Amino acid sequence: MYDKYFKHEKGITGLETAIILIAFVVVAAVFAYTALSAGLFSTQKAQEAVYSGLKEAQSTLELKGGVIATAGTTGANGTIKQLTFVVANVLGGEPIDFTPPGAGATTGLASGTANKVVINYLDQNQEVDNLYWTVTKMGADDGDTLLEPGEKFQITVGANSSITGAGNLINALTPDLTVNKTFSLVIMTPSGAVITIERTTPPYIDTIMNLR
Repeated sequence: MYDKYFKHEKGITGLETAIILIAFVVVAAVFAYTALSAGLFSTQKAQEAVYSGLKEAQSTLELKGGVIATAGTTGANGTIKQLTFVVANVLGGEPIDFTPPGAGATTGLASGTANKVVINYLDQNQEVDNLYWTVTKMGADDGDTLLEPGEKFQITVGANSSITGAGNLINALTPDLTVNKTFSLVIMTPSGAVITIERTTPPYIDTIMNLR
């Protein structure tokens, strides 16, 4: 009786079952690896984007001390021709290239493309881009124009007396920087956040003033 009903039935062997299972496992592993790789790649890109954003948002410079103004003319109707301040690299910050700009005609503006750091001026009457500035190294430095941790650079906006033909703030601004005026110097570095220095001039212009 048993042979009558089951002699034509067919089945699969254990080896065939194992091959099918292995095939499913291999396919699942390939898909899992692909998904995992895509996830890791996305995570890496997101991490790079976060670090890049933090780098741009973080300040790279800090102001050391006050802003020193040098008068073009003194008095209640005096004018300012130079602004001087000291900057340092923030703790752990990357070196900043302070190669000074070229001195062109007597405009008070930078000439050429040597400078990586750009200093702009802003007040209620005007915005002037890429002012001429010079750099003086203060204290210990390693001889190059990179502002590195532990170094301090004195920046003078407007020509020093030893430099001719560059011009100063009186040449660059129309109207001049005079008494009771609020202004901003915007320092743009190759990377990192923009540094804005805002000051207000006093009602009387002395030869040398500390604009705190």
